Amino acid sequence: MPLFITMLKLAPTLASGSTLVLKPAPETPIDAFILAEIAASAGLPPGVLNVVPAGREVGEHLVTAPGVDKVSFTGSTLAGRRIGALCGERLRRCTLELGGKSAAILLPDVNLDEALPGLLPNSVMNNGQACVAQTRILAPASRYDEAVEAITAAVASMNVGDPTDMSTDVGPLVAERQRERVEGYIAKGRDEGATVTTGGGRPDLPGFFVDPTVFAGVDNSMTIAREEIFGPVVSVIAYADADEAVRIANDSDYGLSGSVWTSDVEAGIDVARRVRTGTYTVNGFAMEWSAPFGGFKNSGVGRELGPEGLGAYLEAKTINLPQGYEPKLSF
Repeated sequence: MPLFITMLKLAPTLASGSTLVLKPAPETPIDAFILAEIAASAGLPPGVLNVVPAGREVGEHLVTAPGVDKVSFTGSTLAGRRIGALCGERLRRCTLELGGKSAAILLPDVNLDEALPGLLPNSVMNNGQACVAQTRILAPASRYDEAVEAITAAVASMNVGDPTDMSTDVGPLVAERQRERVEGYIAKGRDEGATVTTGGGRPDLPGFFVDPTVFAGVDNSMTIAREEIFGPVVSVIAYADADEAVRIANDSDYGLSGSVWTSDVEAGIDVARRVRTGTYTVNGFAMEWSAPFGGFKNSGVGRELGPEGLGAYLEAKTINLPQGYEPKLSF
């Protein structure tokens, strides 16, 4: 994941003919150095890719340093607000890819046996540490109990363990502080009246693990439905009809991703058009690498990937010539 995020910045930087100062997350500096070594061995000139492992203070210095034309950041909404404010003071361009609280809508005609194997891995992807994770599952009230039972059984059967084992579904969190944060949200969900149908604790494993957890009886006003948990925690929310499902999906400070699951693709497209997110999928979860990726609202500013992602690293310039002059073109 750190390398993936880095490449979202490095590829358009190189394609635009620019140089890059890369500050990796404090927990993951080594892969950035390995990438820099590979780039150097491939012939990338010195000074094009510069790796600076550091904490928040150095990051703020880099954002405000003279000579920086653009800042691209992936991380928390809180940090993104600070970076956006600093760039705004300097009229400096920035792309901010921030948090999410994406909703997956199960329409009443959905085939749960077909939908859940495609949905649930993307609800707990990267051990729940993914901004695009489908962590709110909206189920029709007419099939709510059936959906909760099926989701609970599927999540309870997930294999928790060594992330280097290909049979593992859910691995550990990145740090002890993140596990404590996730456990705090689980406690908050219980305190606010939601019911844990599976998980809610820690497996007996070395490392910063949290059991993949499902909450039922969740109202969209609850903390676990409003805030990004960044752990393997899923909330199942009931809705009356498609209009209410869209309203609940849009009733969020975030707007990064989402999905709808249905036997009627045209009905799914209608829902997709109405949900205010940057990316949306009918009967699946996908990131199309040639299409722009980014969010609405607190999920960020600007787009990565696609021509729009490259355009964020370019400035348009117009040169006007005297009337009647024909320039000589060379290739």
